[in-house]
Amino acid sequence: MNKDDVMYEMYLKILKEELVPATGCTEPIAIAYASAVARKVLETEPESVLVEASGNLIKNVRSVVVPNTGHQKGIPAAAAAGIIAGNPDAQLQVISSVSDVQQKQIAAYVSSHPIKVELMDTPLTFDLRVTETAGADTVSVRIALYHTNIVNITKNGTVLKDEPISEGEFGGLTDRSKMSIESILDFAETCDLNDVKALLDQQISCNMAIAEEGLKGNYGANIGSTLLKTCADCAELKARAYAAAASDARMSGCEMPVIINSGSGNQGITSSVPVIVYAREKQCSEEKLYRALLVSNLCTIHQKTLIGRLSAFCGAISAGAGAGAGICYLEDGGYEGIIHTIVNALAVDAGVVCDGAKASCAAKISMAVESGIFGFRMWQNGQQFYGGDGLVSKGVENTIRNIGLLGHDGMKETDHEILNLMLENDRKCSK
Repeated sequence: MNKDDVMYEMYLKILKEELVPATGCTEPIAIAYASAVARKVLETEPESVLVEASGNLIKNVRSVVVPNTGHQKGIPAAAAAGIIAGNPDAQLQVISSVSDVQQKQIAAYVSSHPIKVELMDTPLTFDLRVTETAGADTVSVRIALYHTNIVNITKNGTVLKDEPISEGEFGGLTDRSKMSIESILDFAETCDLNDVKALLDQQISCNMAIAEEGLKGNYGANIGSTLLKTCADCAELKARAYAAAASDARMSGCEMPVIINSGSGNQGITSSVPVIVYAREKQCSEEKLYRALLVSNLCTIHQKTLIGRLSAFCGAISAGAGAGAGICYLEDGGYEGIIHTIVNALAVDAGVVCDGAKASCAAKISMAVESGIFGFRMWQNGQQFYGGDGLVSKGVENTIRNIGLLGHDGMKETDHEILNLMLENDRKCSK
């Protein structure tokens, strides 16, 4: 692929849009971001707050620790953090710099101010409106489609910003409809690494740092360190363990940033850390690692394009298949190896549901990476799943499309039932 090829430029733009830093789980951070923007427009501390959110957002915020809040969980903590300590210019790092004094102020604000949460009546899986009121002044900020996409700002009835919303579009992001595994591999093998080195170096540095922290500390269910105790010298198990450990830390409120993928820190971890660990264990060259990361990141993005940012489909599954593809590249599997790795992996664990961000995400990541690597090992040993085996269709692009339709359309009712069960559980626990 030549540099002047339109596809080359497309892939560069996609990588720059997707591989960005975020501090904390991206759904509560989106709430903190909207709250910080609203607070800036309001020009004073709000007396009351209303957070309206789509079911998927509520699902992903309720059980995860919000960084820099003294281990608080949930929407009120995220909104308060954005109001008290948020830097709206930092977007997904909006609450990355919070002092000890501000942490106490956040806790005090949550306990002393009404922060009402309502389920939003919206057809969008990612939809959020934060409304803040102080005296006679009211400001609302709406984010839709993805985490930093502010589509409306209104103050006292005056519309300050209004952007059209169409779920079928990419919401200002680069069109991904022309992506394919074949062109991804072409780009990865021919890319001038000077064009992506800074992006990938940041991903390697940030995501490995939080993985190391997850192994050292006591986070969540300690999935990563538990895995390492079973077989510390196995490259494949290390790849799973380090990825799980990064999620252990992230889901428990670790303040270290993560380079995300497809709007998700866990997917950013899953699509990168296993490939980095495996490459180091096998003493692969730096160039080989960079090109393998291009494969894993872009294969993940490609799979997630039709599924969407949020779904009842666990995004770690797509990223685990992407990681398997990256590891296949490290082992010189080529195009045939990569397509069979992805199909084999998706045939195994495409039914895993997303029941929100929480400690058990680390275990799902471990399982997804295991399936990705096993998909490669199957191909390596002359084994594969064939078209007609469940959701597997002839051709990798057809299989990816089937999984995308399952996640985007087929699991909508599953999503509703998951949310209902979670809310019912909340009611029972509050009694």
